[in-house]
Amino acid sequence: MPAEPRRRRAARHAQPASEAAAPAPAPRKQPITPERITDAALEVVATEGYDALTIRRVAGVLGTGPSSLYAHIVNKADIDDLLIGRLCSELVLPEPDPARWREQIRDVCAQIRDQYLRYPGISRAALAMVPTNLETLRVNEAMLAILLAGGVPPQTAAWAIDALSLYVAGYALEASMVRQRQNTPDASWVLTQDQLVERFQALPEDTFPNTRRYATELTSGTDHQRFDFALALLLDNLPQNPPASGTGVPE
Repeated sequence: MPAEPRRRRAARHAQPASEAAAPAPAPRKQPITPERITDAALEVVATEGYDALTIRRVAGVLGTGPSSLYAHIVNKADIDDLLIGRLCSELVLPEPDPARWREQIRDVCAQIRDQYLRYPGISRAALAMVPTNLETLRVNEAMLAILLAGGVPPQTAAWAIDALSLYVAGYALEASMVRQRQNTPDASWVLTQDQLVERFQALPEDTFPNTRRYATELTSGTDHQRFDFALALLLDNLPQNPPASGTGVPE
């Protein structure tokens, strides 16, 4: 008899046999969203390069089939739009300052360049793309406002944004390609500056007199010096409206 109360008490706290044997519910899958598609696409580009980016590969990262993505995207170009929009969302855009407009545009372009360089080859997504993402349009709006504040006529400003965007994308793409080639096992063909100078100076003088003479200048430039030089050429040669009378600030 003394054991009976203990047995009943133990029974009260015991899990029913049917519950104990029931399997744990499977974890609920996260829904596919444009944000998750963008995250997965960036992961592919960061680890494998832009050439590896396909709808099927993105679906694989998400653990689903390609058909699941088509509820949110139309095609690969849609992923490109999402990618560039995400990178643009991370840019810090200044309030236009007529006295510093060139510096502000250079800073925005440098931010875009650095975002592209984080993901090998991703600037290809920006080429030949008509931007529809609101974040991408936000950057275009900011650049247009800066140029207009600097007195650049509207039509010139519009085409200048196009030229700047193409240059930044092309510069980043070339840098990514060079970096990729340097990381390949047969990268011995990639020459240092000293090796290039030596090769140029060994060219026949009667055919390549200037290349031989200015070999150092042709191969010079560290970090982003050439990038800054090209931007300065574009920006310093943009026509400006004359300043409003008595204000000293462009209209």
